Amino acid sequence: MRAMLRLGIGLCAAVMSVTAMADEYPNRPVHVVVGLTAGSGVDIMARLVGQKLAESMGQPFIIENRPGAGSNIATRYAAAADSDGCTIFVSTIANAINATLYKNLPFDVLKDFEPVILAATSPNILIVKPSVPVKSVKELIDLAKAKPGKLTVGSSGIGTAPQMTAVLFRHRAGIDVVDVPFKGGPEATSALLGGQIDYLFAIASTALPHVKAGRVRALGITSRQRSPLLPELPTIAESGLPGFESVTWFGFEVPKGTPRAIVARLNKEIGKALAMPEVKDKLAVQGIYVEGGTPEEFGRYMHAEFEKWGTLVKETGLSMKE
Repeated sequence: MRAMLRLGIGLCAAVMSVTAMADEYPNRPVHVVVGLTAGSGVDIMARLVGQKLAESMGQPFIIENRPGAGSNIATRYAAAADSDGCTIFVSTIANAINATLYKNLPFDVLKDFEPVILAATSPNILIVKPSVPVKSVKELIDLAKAKPGKLTVGSSGIGTAPQMTAVLFRHRAGIDVVDVPFKGGPEATSALLGGQIDYLFAIASTALPHVKAGRVRALGITSRQRSPLLPELPTIAESGLPGFESVTWFGFEVPKGTPRAIVARLNKEIGKALAMPEVKDKLAVQGIYVEGGTPEEFGRYMHAEFEKWGTLVKETGLSMKE
């Protein structure tokens, strides 16, 4: 009886300790590690959320940009941080691609981090130069099949989300095209505008101004649903490739071993920030759409994404050295 009583008191004390930990967190500035440069979509999202977290949690949330190596530099840095909740990592689709694309990475995102929340997703838009004689996804596929090895597709670099979207499209459509990687999205878009390549998968915020100005022609969008920004534009899935989906996603994670109470607190506070109309509206004009959900849901989403892109990398034989 006394042993049971002591056990009960011990469990109660542990619960109170965990609760107190969540209530006291954070007691110093929190660093939010982003693997891309300032001004990128993930950076914009992180800064909007960080500002709201600072207001609600009473400590600065400092955005720390560590670009390079397809976000691997930032990932390695965050994976080695203390598991006290004072380092948050913004993972992206790049992590799912890199896990198989790069060999011998010194970290494992699925094992070295605790998922907190899926923050947002952003689709790509398939755009072609006006001189390409197609007005639909089906017509582009038919043209590519009629002229194997002749059409050129640009990308923002090997292993980037737009490039892997192009690889997925080529793989699913069964077409033979020439992949032309550039140093980044702006360079690839400039090449399309200059007529140097035939088509491109571009992030929504980059593609929209050119589509609306008539400088390029949009054929489809890579999300599961149509975008409110271009409601007349069909999805790739409804244009002849059923089930096709490729969105850039952003999520918040913390180093493995971070107390569950802190994970739960961050999930709650980040979810509240994402739900604010001013945050949703500012992201929506960039073609970025708020998601949300539980840590467990984000964990399942990531596992599915790692499997999807890992399979594609293996089937297409792509690889890069760290």
